[in-house]
Amino acid sequence: MPTVAIVTLVLAVLIIAAAALGLIRVILHLTAIRRSLDALDGGVQRIVAQTATVPSVVPSVNASLAPVRDFAASIPEEDA
Repeated sequence: MPTVAIVTLVLAVLIIAAAALGLIRVILHLTAIRRSLDALDGGVQRIVAQTATVPSVVPSVNASLAPVRDFAASIPEEDA
């Protein structure tokens, strides 16, 4: 086999190895990013769950305050 062919094969193997190494590093970085995003999503879901009770309580509070609102509406206004 001529020397030029051997050099070409060696260079091709080196280029392919460098590309494979780069792709492996990208895969590892993306895996780490996915773990971080999963943790962040879990935290966001927890915040959503903790604050979800506020809107469900508001109608019952408004219903409890209806007598107070009716009484306040029945008081005549004073002329200033």
